[in-house]
Amino acid sequence: QVQLVESGGGLAQPGGSLRLSCAASGFTFSNYVMSWARQHPGQGLEWLAGIYRDGDEAYYGDSAKGRFTISRDNAKNTLYLQMNFLRPEDTALYICLRARDGIDYVPPLHEYDYRGQGIQVTVSS
Repeated sequence: QVQLVESGGGLAQPGGSLRLSCAASGFTFSNYVMSWARQHPGQGLEWLAGIYRDGDEAYYGDSAKGRFTISRDNAKNTLYLQMNFLRPEDTALYICLRARDGIDYVPPLHEYDYRGQGIQVTVSS
């Protein structure tokens, strides 16, 4: 079955960096657009970044622009999110998402059919 498992979260200091990974299994990873989103306590999902199937194009939400970089390694079935210049407001649960089959653009949140359980990122001194 489809599985998305995030890792790499934890505690970081303001101004620091973290690299999140999302290991995918149970499907042909290279056939799917993928995204990262996050969720603050008591709030809905906030889309952060999305990447095309072959990794040649990526798009970012305002919270991620200039600080976060999404990438993928299709040979390793893994999605990444490099996060730099972290801020306390980046504290959240970070979740990787798989877009629905056949989508070849970075879609809005309602067009994703699988998500991981998420990984906690805490930014604090």
